Amino acid sequence: MKHVSLASIEKAIDIVDNLDDDQLESTFEKYALTQQILLEYVMSAPVEYENEELEGLLIYYFCLINECFTQEGIKLREVTEDDIDEMEEPFADMLDQYFDDEDEEILESFCDQPELAQFMAMEVSTDDEDGSTMSDETASQLFTVTIAMISLMNRAIMA
Repeated sequence: MKHVSLASIEKAIDIVDNLDDDQLESTFEKYALTQQILLEYVMSAPVEYENEELEGLLIYYFCLINECFTQEGIKLREVTEDDIDEMEEPFADMLDQYFDDEDEEILESFCDQPELAQFMAMEVSTDDEDGSTMSDETASQLFTVTIAMISLMNRAIMA
């Protein structure tokens, strides 16, 4: 299985963070068209969690994580409803174990993208460069949803 490297993550951050609003919208549309079901799944979280702050964060990380796979040269098939259904129960079990034991290896082995998992753990636990911080609740929700997204994308890697 091919892994996203730290270099690809850094390159994706550089690209996405330097897009103007029109370019960001275009990038979002490009990934939204190729991963419609995944996007619907991810964007159901702000409603489910009743957290509007999560919406903008998820749009940003949807673009960024897709860009990470693109920068690594990893081709993905479209994530399906079946992929989501197959992952939900094992994912919930893994999260319970992870939050009980706080063992990063459980998480990294489940999503099988250790650099991306570590990156997201850092993203939700540190302040932004501008000093802004998100609530613990939003950070936990963002982390959970992005790890699910990474896990689904990893399972959609084309050989």
